[in-house]
Amino acid sequence: MVTGTACACDRKERGISLMANQSKDRLTVVRSHHVKLDNDYVQWIYDVKQRFRSAQIKAAVKVNSEQLLFNWQLGRDLLVKCTEEKWGKGIVEQVSLDLQAAFPDVHGFSARNLWFMKQWYAFYALKNNAVGLIEELEKQICMGDMKLNQVGSEIREQKRNQAGSEMRFPAFFAYVPWKHHVLIMQKCKTIEEALFYIKRTVDESLSRNALDNCIRADMYHAMGAAVTNFGKQLPAPQGKLAQELLKENYDFGFISLPEEYDEAALEDAIEQRMTRFLLELGDGWAFVGRQKEIIISGKTRKIDLLFYHIYLRCYVVIELKVKPFEPEFAGKLNFYVNAVNELIRRDSDSPSIGLLICKDMDRTEVQMAFEGITTPMGVATYDNVRIKEIQEHLPTADQIRQQIEIAEEEFRLNMQKR
Repeated sequence: MVTGTACACDRKERGISLMANQSKDRLTVVRSHHVKLDNDYVQWIYDVKQRFRSAQIKAAVKVNSEQLLFNWQLGRDLLVKCTEEKWGKGIVEQVSLDLQAAFPDVHGFSARNLWFMKQWYAFYALKNNAVGLIEELEKQICMGDMKLNQVGSEIREQKRNQAGSEMRFPAFFAYVPWKHHVLIMQKCKTIEEALFYIKRTVDESLSRNALDNCIRADMYHAMGAAVTNFGKQLPAPQGKLAQELLKENYDFGFISLPEEYDEAALEDAIEQRMTRFLLELGDGWAFVGRQKEIIISGKTRKIDLLFYHIYLRCYVVIELKVKPFEPEFAGKLNFYVNAVNELIRRDSDSPSIGLLICKDMDRTEVQMAFEGITTPMGVATYDNVRIKEIQEHLPTADQIRQQIEIAEEEFRLNMQKR
């Protein structure tokens, strides 16, 4: 059924807005007096619009990839020409003047930007371990054939056409805007760190400001530093990914609690701010439940927090402790992870893992506690819980007045009894 709403009466041509729901989208079809529309038309015009939006995205990726490929190759030429053919120190400025004269309407040919191109290529090409790390990351980043086709044949074919020691342009670089690349190159000291932020930008479609915030927060060093046994207890690909996804320390600055809080209060606060907690955990986490009940040998046990990680395809048991790590905590976490594997995990799921988040830890104690445990688990810490102001715990004026009235009444009754 197609419904319509009339446009302004004083217009010469009245239109009708046809509304239809398609994948939670509302689409408007403007109808003239000379056609007869139905639901088939609404569906068809919706498909046309979707194809056009898809074409716009592909075109944007194509333009960006071609521009980045040009920047990469120009940076390579500037590096090679300056060192091998000895054109002198002013070659970058000379190239900038020539390109701006030839293409006056094109932005991006300033000497400063050309220096960035040269530095960009050199940042990766002059590192001995860059090629291996880039090839490894290319395998991790899930880019289907359609996306690879968007990058363009020049990028995919350049490897066979490149000369000798020249480094090819990594295809997945095309999904990161030029200014993002400049920021990463300027702020990162190692290839590993740079590739970490490139992957994060691709996976999460980070804006430049969001990327800058991640770098300022030193997410590279914060992620993957938790003490775990993943390297021993999980297959290499999953173990490495699981390690990268866990932080050494979680910032609970979004939580306010009384000074003497317990684990139940911490859980309550996290549940109330679950969206913020998921953001702190990182990408790919899905909340399953709090105090998840499991029955073993007729006894009911409760898991603090249970999550499912989409990328790891496994359940993650999280236990919270408001005190420093104790070795017995590992045994309890091991018990709960094994229980989830036995009672909840499906055949298609990867083995469950455990994460203990406590107030503090000694890495040596944690590693010794893990000895002999085959269940994959890790330990991290938390900090920055905000302590509520003392005023929040004091009675209000009305409460004080009410208590005084009660005390006076009790005193009066006691005097009457005498």
